[in-house]
Amino acid sequence: MPETPHPAEGAAGSAPCSAFHVFPHSSHAPDSGSGFPADPSGGRRGLRPGGAPVPGPGALGFGGYEKVKVQVRRGEPSPRPGARRAVRACGLNFADLRRRGCTSGCRAARLPRHGVRRHRAGAGRGVTAASETGVGDKVMVLARAGLWQEVVTVPASQTYLMPDGMSFEEAAAFLVNYITAYMILFDFGNLRPNQSVLIHMAAGGVGTAAIQLCKTVENVTIFGTASASKHDALRESGVAHPIDYRSMDYVEEVRKISPKGVDIVLDPLGGSDTTKAFNLLKPMGKLITYGVANLLTGQKKNLMAMAKTWWNQFSINALQLLHLNKAVCGYHLGYMDEEFELIGGVVAKLVSLYSQGKIKPRIDSVWPFEQVADAMRQMQEKKNIGKVILVPELPKEEPKKEDN
Repeated sequence: MPETPHPAEGAAGSAPCSAFHVFPHSSHAPDSGSGFPADPSGGRRGLRPGGAPVPGPGALGFGGYEKVKVQVRRGEPSPRPGARRAVRACGLNFADLRRRGCTSGCRAARLPRHGVRRHRAGAGRGVTAASETGVGDKVMVLARAGLWQEVVTVPASQTYLMPDGMSFEEAAAFLVNYITAYMILFDFGNLRPNQSVLIHMAAGGVGTAAIQLCKTVENVTIFGTASASKHDALRESGVAHPIDYRSMDYVEEVRKISPKGVDIVLDPLGGSDTTKAFNLLKPMGKLITYGVANLLTGQKKNLMAMAKTWWNQFSINALQLLHLNKAVCGYHLGYMDEEFELIGGVVAKLVSLYSQGKIKPRIDSVWPFEQVADAMRQMQEKKNIGKVILVPELPKEEPKKEDN
């Protein structure tokens, strides 16, 4: 069994993804006729009086859920090249939970308070690797940080057109999860027909994406670890052998079904689980590690769990690999933010698969920015099946018409 309970069955991606509309012009906010609701202070939601955008709500510190609160800050934004985007949805990633607890990459979250509504069209456009985007186009944006705001400025190279029929929530769940799953399965894993794959945290964002991508290859046997309450959903999605990591030793369970082990292991856990994963590989098998979820065991950092995870971290030398005929790969999407051509090619393949109906992001739940702490709790307490999404505000329900 894992050395610690799986902290969260959510995405382990490290680069945020959001879905946007494009503002007119690359360095100007909408004019007074933009349609933004009035702010009580005399400005507009997300904008200072006179049209300058709020740069983003404030740094809030690190620790438990009480540290995550929405604030509004007013002031001139730092000038940045790129096109202005009105944020409609954002993805919550496992790395965001780590940042809040300050287990790594200690940077406070910047969260906005109000939502941005659809703006009117105007002049101006940005260019992506795939195509041109104009004002009013729906786009997906991939960036290392800073997208939990209602208005952001991002380079055109980080934007991708949303395919027809895709919702903003699906778009926010798309890039990080599916790029990660695709590259670790196909670029590193070289997944082929009749192979077997072990997917840890199979009910999370990357896990559900990996399951769908495995189903695009003929006769792939999928093992997936998740809590027992999620096994029916996993079976429906294509997991042949769901394993309850809480009550079973997943190594033993895999060996019962496949004595030689599996061809590919996707490891977002780290610590001793990486060693177990390596030992589960068949000859010519591949282990791809892409996270250290075992570092996070609660709301706040646990020094004992951190020390235990790092102490048990997997280590191997080249001579051992030579004798064992196995491969170990490491993947971190956040450190490929300059690989525009590489990532753009992957996104094009994924968009094609989406348009063919072969993949579709599974949304667990949608939370307004004001409830970001509840969204984090949903992921950290292992309640989610699929992606947890943040939006500036939930759409208002239209009043029901009374029957005459």
